[in-house]
Amino acid sequence: MPADTPTERSDPRERRKYYLETTFLRRILTPTLRILFRFISVIQTSGVENLPSEGPVVLAANHMSFFDMFPMQFALPRPIFFMAKAELHRNPILDAVLRPLGSFPVERGSHDEWAFRYAQRLLEHGQVLGIFPEGTRSRGLGLRSAKTGAARLAIVMSCPLVPMAVEGTQRMFHGFPHRSTVQIKVGERIYPQHGETALALTDRMMFTLAGLLPPELRGVYAQRPLGF
Repeated sequence: MPADTPTERSDPRERRKYYLETTFLRRILTPTLRILFRFISVIQTSGVENLPSEGPVVLAANHMSFFDMFPMQFALPRPIFFMAKAELHRNPILDAVLRPLGSFPVERGSHDEWAFRYAQRLLEHGQVLGIFPEGTRSRGLGLRSAKTGAARLAIVMSCPLVPMAVEGTQRMFHGFPHRSTVQIKVGERIYPQHGETALALTDRMMFTLAGLLPPELRGVYAQRPLGF
C-alpha cells in the first residue's frame, strides 16, 4: 500500500491498536456470550454454507438493532470484524472492549478514508468484514437506501460480497423472560463484474438482501426494477 500522507498520519486512530486477528479476549468471550444469549433468544440460521471457508469476504447485513452483531457472529464459524459507528468507540469503556472483539470505528456521513484503508487491511489478512450498508439502524421499519462502501471494497479487493438478513433482533427482550426468535439467513455470494460500478453492485447486493427478508422489511428495495 502507498505510504500515508502527513494528513492521514495525524488521524488520532493511528495511535490506537486495532486487531487484524482473533484476540485471546475474543476467544474467551464469544462462547460465553453465546451461552448467555441462549437464555434470551433462539437463533435460527440458514445458508451458512454460502460463506467461504477462508479468504476475504465483505459480509453485508441489514441493521435492525444494537444487538445484531451478536447473532450474526454466533451463526457463523468464522470471526467477523465489524465496522462500527465512531460514537461507540468514543466511550473509553466500550472502546476498550470493542477493539479486542474486532471492531473499528467509522465516521458516518463522510468519506472516511482511514476506515476504508483499515477495512482493506482486514481483507488483505483474509478476514470477514462485517458492514451495515444502510449506515444506521432501521428498527424494523424496512431497508433504507444503502451506502456504496461495501461494494467499493469488494471491487477494490476483488472479493465476494455475502448478503446476510437479520430478523428478530428488534424484538429481543420484549417478551422476557420468554425467549425471542432471531432468524439469520446467509445469501449466495455476489462477485463484482468487470466494469461494474459501486452503485450498480450496491443495488444488486441490496435487492438480493431484500429477497432474504420478509416483504414488510424490504423497505426501499421492495420493488425490483423491471429487467433488473
